Amino acid sequence: MKIGYFQYQPQFGAPKANLDKVVEALTGVDADIIVLPELAFTGYFFENRDELNQLAEDVSESPTLNGLVSLCKDNEFHIVTGFAEQYAERLYNAALVVGPSGLLHRYRKLHLFNTEKAYFDPGDTPLETIKICGANVGVLVCFDWVFPEVARSLALLGADILCHPSNLVLTYCQQTMLARSLENSVYSITANRIGREKRPWGELVFTGQSQIVGPKGEVLQSSGAKEEAVVICEIDVSAARNKLITENNDLFLDRRPAFYDTIVAPK
Repeated sequence: MKIGYFQYQPQFGAPKANLDKVVEALTGVDADIIVLPELAFTGYFFENRDELNQLAEDVSESPTLNGLVSLCKDNEFHIVTGFAEQYAERLYNAALVVGPSGLLHRYRKLHLFNTEKAYFDPGDTPLETIKICGANVGVLVCFDWVFPEVARSLALLGADILCHPSNLVLTYCQQTMLARSLENSVYSITANRIGREKRPWGELVFTGQSQIVGPKGEVLQSSGAKEEAVVICEIDVSAARNKLITENNDLFLDRRPAFYDTIVAPK
């Protein structure tokens, strides 16, 4: 199976231009799954909820989604992408799984980061996996990385691959995702963006360094902090289904959930 990512710098407030960029970069790429960054078509650093509302799209009538479906159909691959979703009166920092047949799965970010809380609604979709080319795929978005419960829940649901659209500004995530892959024996694809986003109220610098990590916590492919890159890696999905850390220790069978109550208890 071939998995990968496209690391680039979205232009703020320009969904059509960003879609054109993605189509140009990915046309002709040989892959099964390609992950794009968080909020890959709108940019990230919104002024307020009103500005976000002007750029967010309803998936039932989204030109961006329609363009992605066509891209997947023409190239026979699947895309996992960050997406500013408008649904009724709500606005979600979402991720979409798109294939040649259309929208296959939608996840809404559970853990909002910093100023996202001022304009996005908290995610309300359950953690689920979806089968793509024989692999079980789970989705998390950016700051979900800091909550190990997310990756573990997806792994317990059978995920072989974690797709992780991101707009990372902190410096800890990439290294932490090695542990998320190792402790769950899964592949992970962190697709981060690059560049700066300067708005009148401040500036954010994104860290790039997108990566594909294997089930033993090994970096299989990675990119620099500033380079635009399409990276594809061939993997053996069966490696993610071996949960043995030693011949006597199974990552899942050795769990003792009766002692873990405090993890899910409200503080």
